[in-house]
Amino acid sequence: MWIGWLEFDLLLGDVRSLKQKRSAVRPLVSELARRFSVSAAETGSQDLHRRAGVGVGVVAADRAHAVSVLDAAERLVAARPEFELLSVRRGLRRSDDE
Repeated sequence: MWIGWLEFDLLLGDVRSLKQKRSAVRPLVSELARRFSVSAAETGSQDLHRRAGVGVGVVAADRAHAVSVLDAAERLVAARPEFELLSVRRGLRRSDDE
């Protein structure tokens, strides 16, 4: 079993409140979960209205599938015009790694 994750650091465009931030980030998190069958959540910078941390996790039977899903999720986030992708951290482990 392979476990993969992405951590996105996002800069939001014309957002002036935490309420506006939630209305921008929530659809992204929902779309990631729906399109790629991954776990996704806002995971960082929750007290800043122009920054967001979003985490994505996937479990797959083989490495190639996990990498494919993570690549597709990264492309989706990078293509969203309402966010500037500042950085992406990626991890990939096999379940029996120590």
